[in-house]
Amino acid sequence: MVARVIPVETFDLVIFGGTGDLARRKILPSLFRRMRAGQMPKDARVIGTARGKMTKKAYQTLIREALEEFIKPENRTDEDVDAFVGQLDYVMLDAKGDDGWEDLGKKLREGETRAFYLSVGPSLFGVIAQQLSKRGLATPKSRIVVEKPLGHDLGSAQELNAQLSTCFTESQIYRIDHYLGKETVQNLMALRFANALFEPLWSAQHVDHVQITVAETIGVEGRGGYYDKSGAMRDMIQNHLMQLLCLTAMEPPARFEPNAVRDEKLKVIRALDPVPPSDTVRGQYRASIDDGSYLEHVDNQDSRTESFVAIKTQISNWRWAGTPFYLRTGKKLRARMSEIAIIFKDVPHSIFPEVEEKRGNALIIRLQPDEGITLRMTIKEPGPGGMRLKEVPLDMTFADALGPQVEVADAYERLIMDVIRGNQTLFMRGDEVEAAWEWTDAILAAWANSSGRPQPYDPGGSGPEDALALLHRDGRRWREIEA
Repeated sequence: MVARVIPVETFDLVIFGGTGDLARRKILPSLFRRMRAGQMPKDARVIGTARGKMTKKAYQTLIREALEEFIKPENRTDEDVDAFVGQLDYVMLDAKGDDGWEDLGKKLREGETRAFYLSVGPSLFGVIAQQLSKRGLATPKSRIVVEKPLGHDLGSAQELNAQLSTCFTESQIYRIDHYLGKETVQNLMALRFANALFEPLWSAQHVDHVQITVAETIGVEGRGGYYDKSGAMRDMIQNHLMQLLCLTAMEPPARFEPNAVRDEKLKVIRALDPVPPSDTVRGQYRASIDDGSYLEHVDNQDSRTESFVAIKTQISNWRWAGTPFYLRTGKKLRARMSEIAIIFKDVPHSIFPEVEEKRGNALIIRLQPDEGITLRMTIKEPGPGGMRLKEVPLDMTFADALGPQVEVADAYERLIMDVIRGNQTLFMRGDEVEAAWEWTDAILAAWANSSGRPQPYDPGGSGPEDALALLHRDGRRWREIEA
């Protein structure tokens, strides 16, 4: 069973970089799934652009092969694939030059919603935006979509925002972060603001601390050159983990509408305390039996770029003062796992002193794998022999709770359709991006001025030892990284 969907109005979607990996792996398969769900109009059109010379038929063949690779056979039929590729077109285009722009303009329909998806390197964002404006292709019903990285620091983020804003209004700019499209991330808002149970407990008065973890098992294979200029701080903390932090900590917005939600997220970022170097840990993974070390992959033995980072941060506002938020992310760790853990305070007085200490209640929001929500409770273990306490999970794994017949949409499916609808709730605003960079830059500057190097850690573990000490010194411990 596929969830009920509301079709959107017809549109023209132009994918710059339409032959690239992101387009083939995520964007076009997501559109195909929306078509199968009945949400993509039959007269909607998708136009891929790239510098390579290719006919329309050749492009359709390329995407047909991509669907066969990235869509399971049970989730596609030949008829559906034929219908979808029939809506595709292609234009050979030079983003920096004159070639192809006139051809693209001829293929766009007047009066329809236009979405320009920039699946290209960030150096082309401003160039393409200016071309679209100069050539009259950016209409009032147009939207422009840009992927991270949204700058390398505060200055470059401000420059990018300025370039985009000269061609498009803020209401037309969609800065995409696929984490915000995940079902569980949106359920975090529903959990907090649609239920009376948790919101009264969602504060420093009842929450001991919060852990946000995004762990990866892969290394930087094939991306060493890019990653060594970025690192875990820029690649993950500044955007993905920052967004999860904001949604976890923000105040209830007055309405569930884009600017109300984004106003509250911005307040969280601006309330973040500066982080001293003693509250950060950097790491680089060592070599394993079957793979090289981080330094070997980036071919730079002097690199001080981190493949792992852990941070303790505080939010100076009435709701969260005194409650630490611990963030960690890294490559070559034990398992692929993304979760938000709300660890509640222990009961003020235990009436079971003879029972060994138990961990307190915790609400675990899993983003991957197996999206779901778990509430950890303490109950009496069944049977005679005295009062024995046992921890049990109240679990809502989506696949189990809603049934395997319910198809959970991919994050890109939801976000692309929100672009067409003109709904910016799950997209970052320009001032939000800049505020996140301002906080991040201070940490990066402290590292740059330090003589310390990232600590080596073994692949397949939980990261550097000092990351464990970051919590141990506060009398706390990280949740285990496990699939």
